[in-house]
Amino acid sequence: MLDALGPDHESWLAVGVDEGSAATRARVRVLPGLEARTRRPVGLDALAAEVRPDVVHVHNLMNPEALGWAAARGRAVLTIQDHRFFCPTRGKWKTDGRVCREVLSRAACAGCFEDDAYFRDVLALTRARLDEACRLRVLVLSRYMRDELLAAGLRPEGVSVIPPFVHGLDREARPDGPPCVLFVGRLVESKGVADAVIAWRRSGVGLPLVVAGAGPLRESLRDSGAEVLGWVPRARLGAVYARARAVLMPSRWQEPFGIAGLEALHCGVPVVAWEGGGIAEWHPGGDLLLPWGDLDALAGALRVAVSRRAPPPLGFESEELTKRLVGVYERLAGYQGR
Repeated sequence: MLDALGPDHESWLAVGVDEGSAATRARVRVLPGLEARTRRPVGLDALAAEVRPDVVHVHNLMNPEALGWAAARGRAVLTIQDHRFFCPTRGKWKTDGRVCREVLSRAACAGCFEDDAYFRDVLALTRARLDEACRLRVLVLSRYMRDELLAAGLRPEGVSVIPPFVHGLDREARPDGPPCVLFVGRLVESKGVADAVIAWRRSGVGLPLVVAGAGPLRESLRDSGAEVLGWVPRARLGAVYARARAVLMPSRWQEPFGIAGLEALHCGVPVVAWEGGGIAEWHPGGDLLLPWGDLDALAGALRVAVSRRAPPPLGFESEELTKRLVGVYERLAGYQGR
């Protein structure tokens, strides 16, 4: 997004840790504490006095102290990218395997924890984040996320949807290997990567399963027969999508959006997915969007998908979405134009 804003906007990026994995035209300042998931002081006042920002845009910040600082400034907007403002556990996915459709509360959430003291701490932290979000202008990636936040107590006029767009992905890249079925995402249970393996096997398609991502299930996936690439840098990801005849997306948690699916469609690759969270908001639907949790349907749809190409997604053009974001900035800053 910083790149999309271009040279017409002077941008500063404050981060808790700079791992060197992202290049940006913005001026970068490392402020220890911004990366904290719990309440921790952060030296933001000095940077604000130096920069004198028109707008502060908070992204993926979990530290309630820093959220409170932004809320107190007045001209601040918060993008909430995941469930940690309204779900203290696994992303609206219960420990018994069901989708959670309940609103944040002690009674609704206690069953997802075994340690009561830990539960009290995490619930208090979640509520602290939510309290600060109620004081901020909020952006989310999907209507699903907006609905969840409204149910948790945010005001409708304070929450807007601006979906993400595909950035830095070479859709003309040459394949870096033979055709495959592809999974892209963290290698954790909530992303459904083990379900992807089951569906791939049941489908009987004569293509290897390639997994792009890092996480604790990496070794077990290798043992299952998948080709595990590990974390793939964005410069190479287009070549990986170019191999794919279909992308599997059987997310167990409720996806806030599901950017890997939008990337696949951008490259012409059909996406076989379970409907959940914000997925239906970018997925073209039809016979490749299946009832959540149905492995047989997933396998059957995969057999169909590998012989197709996907049309480009509509409504996710970077220019229009950037314009909408700039409009939010201008309203916050009181900019009237000329």
